[in-house]
Amino acid sequence: MTLPFLSARKRLSELSEQEVVALAIASEEDDARIYRHWAAFLRKEYPATAAVFDAMSAEEDGHRRMLLDIHRERWGDAIPVIRREHVAGYLTRRPAWMMENLSLPAIRAEAAGMEHDAADFYARAAQQSLDARTRKLLGDLAAAERGHENRARELSDRVDADARADEDAVAHREFVLTWVQPGLAGLMDGSVSTLAPIFAVAFATQDPWTTFLVGLAASIGAGISMGFTEAASDDGVVSGRGSPIKRGISSGVMTMVGGLGHALPYLIADFRTATTIAIIVVFIELWAIAWIQNRWMQTPFWRAVLQVVVGGGLVLAVGVLIGSG
Repeated sequence: MTLPFLSARKRLSELSEQEVVALAIASEEDDARIYRHWAAFLRKEYPATAAVFDAMSAEEDGHRRMLLDIHRERWGDAIPVIRREHVAGYLTRRPAWMMENLSLPAIRAEAAGMEHDAADFYARAAQQSLDARTRKLLGDLAAAERGHENRARELSDRVDADARADEDAVAHREFVLTWVQPGLAGLMDGSVSTLAPIFAVAFATQDPWTTFLVGLAASIGAGISMGFTEAASDDGVVSGRGSPIKRGISSGVMTMVGGLGHALPYLIADFRTATTIAIIVVFIELWAIAWIQNRWMQTPFWRAVLQVVVGGGLVLAVGVLIGSG
C-alpha cells in the first residue's frame, strides 16, 4: 500500500535545476524569518544577541536576492512552489513556538547548526548529482551556505565579552526566578509542612502503612495546591519571573517530592526501621534545602541552616510530641 503523503515527496535527485534553486530561495526566506523572529523575541533582554540575529537575517535576505536573480535570468519570474517538507530527507526547522522554549545558549547553538546543516546538505547533494550543471549549482549553494556559516561566526564574535556576560547574567536570573525559587519554595513547603502530620500519625498509630497513606495524600495534595497557587499568583509579565506554568510545575513537583521523601520509608513494614530512616531522610532534606539556598539564592549558609534545619527540627518535634501524646 502506498501512502499518499509519502508518494507526494520527491528526492533531491528527482528535482530539476530550477526546482533546486526554488527550494534554496524558499529555504533562505524561512531562515531569514527565523532569525528575525529570534531577534524580536530576544531584543528586550538580550539586545546584543538580537543585533546578531538582525544582521544574520539581512545576510540571508542578501543570498535570497542573489538566488532570485539567478532564477530570473535562467527561467523567468515564475518560481515553482517547493519547500523543505516537499523533499524527502531535506533538513527541517523547528517551529517558532517550539524554539522560544530554548535557552539563550541553545538558541545560539541552533543558529550555528542551521548554517552548518544547510552547507553540509548541499555539499552531499552535489556529490550525488550525476548532472554536471546540477552538480555545479549544488556546489555553489554549498559554498554560499559555508559563507553563511563563516559569516555567522563573525557576527557572533560581535557580542563582546561584557555584553555576553550581561546576557548570561540575565539568563541566570531568569532561570533562578522561573525554576529555582519556586522549586525551592515548594521543596521547603513539602519537606517542612508535612512533617507534623506524618510523624503525628506515625507515633499515634505506629502503623507504617497508614502513615504512608497519610504522607502520600498530604504530599500530593500539597503539590497540587502549591502548583496552582504559584501559577495563579503572578503571570510574570510585571515581575519578570517567567512563565507561570513553568513556575507552577516547579513548585508543585518539588512540594510533592519534599513530602514523599520522608513518607516513602513507611513502605517498610517494621515501624522502628521505617521511622529511623524517615528521620534520617528529613535531616538530609533540610540540609539540602539549606545548601540550595546558599548556592542559588546567596543566603548565608548558617542563616539558611538556622531557618530551615532548626525550624524543620522544631516542626518534626511537634509532630512526634502530638503523636506520642
